[in-house]
Amino acid sequence: MMSPRTLAICAFGIVFSAQGLEGQGRLQYRNFELKSGLASVSTLAGIAPSEAKFLHRRPAVLQDLEWRPARWVSGTTSASTDPVEQILFSFYNDQLFRVVVDYGHGRTEGMTNADMIAAISEEYGTPIAKRPGAARAPSRVEIESGAPVARWGDAEHAVVLYRSSSYREAFRLIVTEPVLDDLARKAANESVRLDDQEAPSRELARQKKELEDGRAAAEKARAANKGGFRP
Repeated sequence: MMSPRTLAICAFGIVFSAQGLEGQGRLQYRNFELKSGLASVSTLAGIAPSEAKFLHRRPAVLQDLEWRPARWVSGTTSASTDPVEQILFSFYNDQLFRVVVDYGHGRTEGMTNADMIAAISEEYGTPIAKRPGAARAPSRVEIESGAPVARWGDAEHAVVLYRSSSYREAFRLIVTEPVLDDLARKAANESVRLDDQEAPSRELARQKKELEDGRAAAEKARAANKGGFRP
């Protein structure tokens, strides 16, 4: 059983710098606001925008940016008490639509589902029974996150706490802008379809270029060797 003081410290470490969903114009995790651009998020995280990885470039640009908070308190030799192990930011056409937060096992060890729900509810209000709106198939990220423990949100925002026990028990929080998330899913599916559709023509083009490059290299070698060749 965790003491009230210990729980308060953990809750402080999970502070999101948000005022709950009620009356909040734009949902955020800590200082990272959904719909923010890559430049803004990378500046807050202290990472170069060039660190973002392109997942797809058409019909929409989908990018991921990974951030691992410092393990030490800035300017000291003291270990950080931040429970966050890493955060993955996902962008759709330069708009942050999903934040995946993995909490370190060591910082949440011993905490129950109820402990985590209580801490997160301080920021996002009362948990809801299920996500508002029409049901949809879970994404790959959601499937890999483990079992959903609790949900918060409304029609414009979705916050879900997961608990995974695949390797060792760990908590994950996913904060999503559902409209952009749906658009990102459709764009990813369409990108894969286009790639599959164009795969044969790309392979032919690759083979043609390879043949032409081989011929050009052979001709260059012929020209260089012919003039200086002495039997």
